[in-house]
Amino acid sequence: MDIDPKIFKAYDIRGIYPTQVNSSTIEAIVKATYTFFKNKLTLDHQMTVVLGNDMRTSSPELMAVARKALVEMGAHVIDIGMVSTPSFYFSVFHYGYDAGIQITASHNPKEYNGVKFVMNSPEGLIKVGKSTGMDEVKEMAINAKFAQPEPGGKVEEKLELMDEEVKVALNILDNPKINHYKVVADPANAMGAQYIGAIFEHVPAELIKMNFEYDGTFPAHQPDPLNYDNLVDLQKKVLEEKADFGLAPDGDGDRLFFIDDLGQVVPASIITGIISKEFLRKYPGAMILFDIRYILNNTKIVEEFGGKSEVTKVGHAFITESMHKTGAIFAGESSAHYFYKDAGNGENQLMTILTVLKVMSEENKKLSELVEEYRRAYESTEFNFRVTNASEILAALKEKYHDGQLSELDGVSVTYSQWRFNVRTSNTEPLLRLNVESFAKALMEEKRDELMAFIKSVAKEDTSSSGH
Repeated sequence: MDIDPKIFKAYDIRGIYPTQVNSSTIEAIVKATYTFFKNKLTLDHQMTVVLGNDMRTSSPELMAVARKALVEMGAHVIDIGMVSTPSFYFSVFHYGYDAGIQITASHNPKEYNGVKFVMNSPEGLIKVGKSTGMDEVKEMAINAKFAQPEPGGKVEEKLELMDEEVKVALNILDNPKINHYKVVADPANAMGAQYIGAIFEHVPAELIKMNFEYDGTFPAHQPDPLNYDNLVDLQKKVLEEKADFGLAPDGDGDRLFFIDDLGQVVPASIITGIISKEFLRKYPGAMILFDIRYILNNTKIVEEFGGKSEVTKVGHAFITESMHKTGAIFAGESSAHYFYKDAGNGENQLMTILTVLKVMSEENKKLSELVEEYRRAYESTEFNFRVTNASEILAALKEKYHDGQLSELDGVSVTYSQWRFNVRTSNTEPLLRLNVESFAKALMEEKRDELMAFIKSVAKEDTSSSGH
């Protein structure tokens, strides 16, 4: 089997359809994944494997191949159809199935597709990534080392799960009383439309929909809210409609950005702070996690409200793994992933939306007011450099900023008393990423500009075509 090894990423599998990801590669990957599950799980019953897919144009074909491959291997396939990745996680965890495979390429352009996969455990979901078995799956897929097929494989359809997912989220948050709000949402013709539509059938709000029709060609714009250019129309609409806030999920719905009532993008760390305070009220003294890119804001917030915090590497598989180890009740990532112990340590954006609505209602404050109330530090947003000499740049940064406190947990982080930065290589793209933060806005801007100039002075630019 001729499989491009580059499609096996740190958190999932992603490649271009049909050259890198096609019926043949998906069949091998799914059989290797099933074999991996079989080796890791000690089962006295037929393995139950949840299977879902996103709205990409290639997903129905790949989904059919995956279903057939799992049945051939002897699995009891739970076909949940077209769902967001958080709903896929919910299905595996809530119903206690053994494992799951989701056909998706997240926020990548239309020509991509891929796979995310998880196992269930008593402590919650185990996302299979670089540190939890991706290399094993890669080796088995490339070399066609599969378990012996067993008879009795079958498919059970379990569709229309959204109502149950919404009810569970509301119950976890004690069915909060929520005021009536006006909300604009732009899921970019992708999977976030599913859960946003469902949640606002259960809570009082006027929902103004933008780009809600599923379309894997993404006719409006890329389903990537980390690129703020994709948020401009939503920001304008929030202001035009005098809405209370806007919502922008990514392609598979596991990331979610908020636009406040002033049309400003809310930093994900602020949403993490709001949720952290709320969950520390429910679980006093609990552990909260956030990733290495931005830590100043939420270290302060968690400390103020009596919790404990730890910093993690970037990436959903790494964060879920850290939640297992620490017993954390919640984790927030700078790229707007939000993870909940109550959701098996997976992302659950229903709980994110509901928590923000709950806090706005109880405190009777606009989202823009909460942003300022929960702000402890100022952040640069992320800057990307396409370079060929990343290791040389990281070494130069360590030397230049040798008088600060160094961490190499994920790339190079250097902390001073009033500011810090993190520079790391991307796990999904050939990029070097810079993030800077400070307790003072002017200092953040000064150090941001200083670091950008220094990196450019050392960088050897990669002029090859862009990748995802």
